[in-house]
Amino acid sequence: MTKVKPSGSGMAPRVVVQSRRSNLGGWIGLPAGVLLLVVVGTLLSDKFLSISNLTNVLISMSIVGLIVVGMTFVFISRGLADLSVPATVGIGGILVLGLQPSLGSLIAGIVGVLAASVAGLVNGVLIGWFKVNPVIATLAVGSIVLGAAQAFVGGVIVYGTDSETQDLINSRILGGIPVIVIIFLTVALLGHILLSRTAIGRYTYAVGSNPSASEASAAPVKFTRAFAFLLTGALGGFAGVILGLSLQTARPIMGIGYEFDAITAVVVGGVSLLGGVGSIPRAMGGLLFVQLLTNIMVLQGVPSPVQGIAKGAMIAGAVALDVYLRRRGGAQ
Repeated sequence: MTKVKPSGSGMAPRVVVQSRRSNLGGWIGLPAGVLLLVVVGTLLSDKFLSISNLTNVLISMSIVGLIVVGMTFVFISRGLADLSVPATVGIGGILVLGLQPSLGSLIAGIVGVLAASVAGLVNGVLIGWFKVNPVIATLAVGSIVLGAAQAFVGGVIVYGTDSETQDLINSRILGGIPVIVIIFLTVALLGHILLSRTAIGRYTYAVGSNPSASEASAAPVKFTRAFAFLLTGALGGFAGVILGLSLQTARPIMGIGYEFDAITAVVVGGVSLLGGVGSIPRAMGGLLFVQLLTNIMVLQGVPSPVQGIAKGAMIAGAVALDVYLRRRGGAQ
């Protein structure tokens, strides 16, 4: 049975096209997959369920998770993907440590996030108003930003000097929960509220489901797509700032691979590359699945190239399944 939301308040008449059966299957299948990984990991390694290992998994997924929140908006608005993430992460980390001695960690971190946000805004303007292909636009902007980051530091590693902030970021509160994890969960919750309870969230679904109908019903299609890339740029910069402060080291290439991990998590979580379908909780479920699988492979000594093949296979399989289900359901 097709689920259609009526038009109103400038909304496109068709927001989400999704069968009840596929929706139920998505909500059951992902938790079942996570549970299966927990069982397999426990059987394969006695270290898997240790507090230290699970804490490392949470910390690792928290940095990627910040980017996943933004990438979910990009996917749902039918923006394909943001490939400038490595650059925004890098510029955030470099600026917070490079400006730390003169501005302090807080102001330097704000500058890092703002610089990454400008890159996201440029992406959004190119894609939303000038209709440049998202892959081309984000690759071009990412290359420029990364080049600027390399010029700023001369291609070398930047070291921080604020050990107090480092200790704070790496500390644990509320019975041992890492501060980084709390920051991530807060951002994820705010992202979920923004996507599911606000006008910009409704427009995001509408634009992704049917851009033509959304534009005909006076929905702000250009602004909505631009906002998705602006948000991803800001969160990429924020991830770089948190990473730089926690390590007190940064380099231009520090963000390489984060875009691939975020895309993998989003598609595995059932967020449609074709737009209009998905949610922050499902993307977080996909992130947890991917991180647990990666952790199991690391504990088993699986080489990095094989891990890359496994992630690539997950993306291909998830996208193929999404296309099949959307065509079967009659999605546009």
